[in-house]
Order: sequence, then C-alpha cells, then structure tokens
Amino acid sequence: MTLPLLASVTRWYCPNCRKQDVTTEKGPHTRFHACPRLCGLMAPMLPVGTKAKVYAVEREDYVGREAVQLDPERRRPIQTVVTVRDDGQDAIMFAPAARLDVRSD
Repeated sequence: MTLPLLASVTRWYCPNCRKQDVTTEKGPHTRFHACPRLCGLMAPMLPVGTKAKVYAVEREDYVGREAVQLDPERRRPIQTVVTVRDDGQDAIMFAPAARLDVRSD
C-alpha cells in the first residue's frame, strides 16, 4: 500500500503589517510579500510564533548613475531589508544595476 506524501502546512505572519498567509509546500521555503509598513518593499514573512524585527536600511554611499531600489514614498535608496531574531539575522540585499549607454558616432 502506498501512502501519499503530505505537504506540511506553514503559517506565516509579518511583524510589521500583521499580514498572515498559509503555505503547503513540503520542502524548505520562505514567504515574501510587499509590506505596506516598509513602503512596499519585499520583506520576508516569519513562521507564526517567531519573534523578530524586520526593518529597511537606507543606502549611505554615493549612488551615481546606478539603478537602485528606492523607497517609493521618500525616494531614498534602500540597501537592505534585515530580519533580526533571537538566534541570528538574515538580510535581503538590493544590489544595484549598472547602466550602459551605447552611442554610435
């Protein structure tokens, strides 16, 4: 007799906006959402019961002509979204993109 492999149910929440979600994937995974409390930036959701702080870090160096992730409200460049838990921290880095202008003279 074969038994079907059941996917586990994971309940997620955002500590900033209190959004909740449920996933049923069987492998390791993380849930992200555009958090309205972080000005619409992509932020991780945490398993229900996990105490953590999620916040954005503004980029402090010169931007120049790079294409960077901006805070949509303040129009300031965002470098990272950090998640700090009791057992460590994670970060989502928003890497800048270079631009190339091609001119034919």
